[in-house]
Amino acid sequence: MSTIQGTPVNQIKKDNPLFSNFRAIIETSFYGNHVQKITGIDEAYELAKNAPGTIITDIPVYQAENLGIPSDAKVLVNNDGKIVGRTAAARRIIGQPGIDDKLYSDILREAVFQGTKQEYYHGEVVVGLHEDFMMRSHVMMPKGFELDFYSYLLNFQIMNQEYQELYSHSKAYQEGDVYIYGDPNWSHPDFPLGLVVFDPHHNVAAILGLRYFGEFKKATLTLSWATAHRNGFIACHGGMKQYQLANRKFTMAAFGLSGSGKSTITLAKHGNKYDVVVLHDDAFVIDKEQGKTTALEPAYFDKTQDYPMDHEAVKYFLTCQNVGVTLDDAGNKVLVTEDIRNGNGRTVKSRFVTPNRVDHLDEKIDAVFWIMKDDSLPPIVRIDDPVLAAVFGVTLATKRSTAENVAPGTDLDSLVIEPFANPFRCYPLAEDYQDFRNLFSGQETACYILNTGFFNGNKVTPADTLGSIEAIVEDQANFQDFGPMTAMSYLPVEGHEPNFHDQEYITKLRKGMENRLRFIQEMREENEGYNALPEETSLLIQHLILELENVQD
Repeated sequence: MSTIQGTPVNQIKKDNPLFSNFRAIIETSFYGNHVQKITGIDEAYELAKNAPGTIITDIPVYQAENLGIPSDAKVLVNNDGKIVGRTAAARRIIGQPGIDDKLYSDILREAVFQGTKQEYYHGEVVVGLHEDFMMRSHVMMPKGFELDFYSYLLNFQIMNQEYQELYSHSKAYQEGDVYIYGDPNWSHPDFPLGLVVFDPHHNVAAILGLRYFGEFKKATLTLSWATAHRNGFIACHGGMKQYQLANRKFTMAAFGLSGSGKSTITLAKHGNKYDVVVLHDDAFVIDKEQGKTTALEPAYFDKTQDYPMDHEAVKYFLTCQNVGVTLDDAGNKVLVTEDIRNGNGRTVKSRFVTPNRVDHLDEKIDAVFWIMKDDSLPPIVRIDDPVLAAVFGVTLATKRSTAENVAPGTDLDSLVIEPFANPFRCYPLAEDYQDFRNLFSGQETACYILNTGFFNGNKVTPADTLGSIEAIVEDQANFQDFGPMTAMSYLPVEGHEPNFHDQEYITKLRKGMENRLRFIQEMREENEGYNALPEETSLLIQHLILELENVQD
């Protein structure tokens, strides 16, 4: 098994690396008299269905019996208040520079004590769906949040008999189980945005004062990715699929923030031109030695903005958060999606939305696609240098998403850089950089940039993006030199041709590279250099800027 369940008495001592102050506080809370353990997904459904605030729609759950819930189960809805996205500003990671361990330990102890005045539910799931990587994760949520609790057990894999057997034969790691303590009712005058405390080296987290379900999902993935990273895997916030052609297979990964097109690209059926299998559209890990990949979740936590009620995907909805409900012409309670009620409406969709779903791939990755919304880049660019490929991953430029709870006045249209599209990293950035650098150099994995935003003032459509990917898969892509920039080339797409004789365009391209250089330099200076990157990253960007300046001269 991947994590340690039960510790010999003679090893329960201060110098055991599995224990810490924070782990002791959080794990202990799971054993109180106020905590009820829920072991069946059917029981969790009944709790959620009968909870105040839950809306029972008239939409049936597809193949409910195969999910372990009643055959007459319906899609359930709950809605939060003002906040409908993740709050990055609330996150504190123990062990990082500037974090006062004692302060957060004191706050956490008091929060857990106050939490004993509420009744809680305890659920147990598996993160990682193959024997190569499986972790057991425990979650605590208070009474009143039954639908979020049910959604958690659906989003991950509840520890049923089948997965208990699989887990018992999985690869062993010297790691403790994940424990996630949650109290959305908590408040503190010093933390008006809430507080999320992580102790990643001991696999525990506390989510305080935050209702959004995505906080629980991403906290679990944050700790699971960190564990995978410590044990020989590359942690990936992205999508993975495999094209099974007549005489070969083509395996690709796509990395992008929520709203970038990651799910569209990963789940695209390509007009059924190919046999395609999907690993996942959000979370997986890569074995650094063998290149195998493993999905971490069975379900999909997806935006509902592109799914009106007559969309085929609605058939696979299990629960919904922050969406509207209305009556149709037959008097049935149905959904009002497309972000009419608020931004970032969400659903947990079942794995059945992709009938070609797999949980593990043995084949190495043929290509990585960095998804950006950077109007200085054409729809698709190929990177031929492994260092540069990793540098563009580090400086992945995109726009803020409605999935994030950001400060008032934040410009959602301005470009930001989110390394490897993963804001949930809790270890030094340079370690991810090195992992991806090795992936591009050691396994002959190709690298591409997909701009899914605008170029030359024109929107890059999903057809543009998917058509470019199909050309690569079919080995029909005719890339051309990307002007003066060596180690880069682009695939011509109608209406999106770069003009390297246009000084305004060259200036825009140069400014994009300068922004990337500035980011790398800031990483060296911020947070006591915790996320400092190797010197080769800034030198390479400086070289690209020089190439562009020579054109302007």
